[in-house]
Amino acid sequence: MATHPKTAEEAAAILARGQVCALPTETVYGLAADATNWAAVGQIFSTKKRPRFNPLIVHVLDAAKAVDVVQLDNCAARLMEAFWPGPLTIVLPSAAHSRVAKNASGGLSTLAVRSPAHPLFRAVLEDWNSPIVAPSANRSGRLSPTTAAHVIEEFGGGVPVLDGGPCEAGVESTIVSLTNSRPTLLRPGAIPAEKIEAALGHPLLAPGGGIEAPGMMTSHYAPTARVRLNAKEAQENEVLLGFGGTPEATLDLSPDGDLSEAAANLFAYLRRLDALGRPIAVAPIPDKGLGRAINDRLRRAAAER
Repeated sequence: MATHPKTAEEAAAILARGQVCALPTETVYGLAADATNWAAVGQIFSTKKRPRFNPLIVHVLDAAKAVDVVQLDNCAARLMEAFWPGPLTIVLPSAAHSRVAKNASGGLSTLAVRSPAHPLFRAVLEDWNSPIVAPSANRSGRLSPTTAAHVIEEFGGGVPVLDGGPCEAGVESTIVSLTNSRPTLLRPGAIPAEKIEAALGHPLLAPGGGIEAPGMMTSHYAPTARVRLNAKEAQENEVLLGFGGTPEATLDLSPDGDLSEAAANLFAYLRRLDALGRPIAVAPIPDKGLGRAINDRLRRAAAER
């Protein structure tokens, strides 16, 4: 059983030893390692059973630290000023002088970077003073963890966890690529695309296909149980995940129809229903604002595996 750190300093010491440690972010818990240590990055892939072509997000304290990792332009600087620290990941060309281990990029010439807002993760970054890779602290393709207990359940207590309480956002960061002719939305997330488009002054492009960033695999964020979407009611033997007061729902993401509450509850409620060992039916979720991120996760959870 792992010895769990109690402070940011203890967590940073684990990273310094070339080991992994689960850290809280405002989105989900991340499985963290020293981004400059090839073996430590490799340990993340092996612990998660994550495909090596699936790139990792590099976490930095701020834009000043991002220049050590990626090549910034005016558009990147504008987005960082508007949304950092916070749940926005930006894909940019890797800097020539970057010390990030090559296996973190999934074989790409780009890196995904973000500045997390959670105070404990930021304290680790300040103590560590080096970039950190931190994909979600779960087995690859499985439901993301939003509490320390979820991480312990996922890895049987074998991964040390810095407990920062429940994650506020509950869904992963929004990912925008600035490597094309126009900014491209690679993954809907905790910052609605509409807010990013307002900051940019023009719409985001849709992705062209291929794995350019985390969270783009067809089957992802999946419970063990089969998932059926846009359900008005449960069929025989199903449990029903409702929204906005769905009648006879086993659990309701937000009885009042609040998308922020629904996003915060999404993975935790899917875990609770999955534990019942029955197929999961999910009520319709409005496909706007945070609803786009929720529906993205649900479509991947329901995809063929």
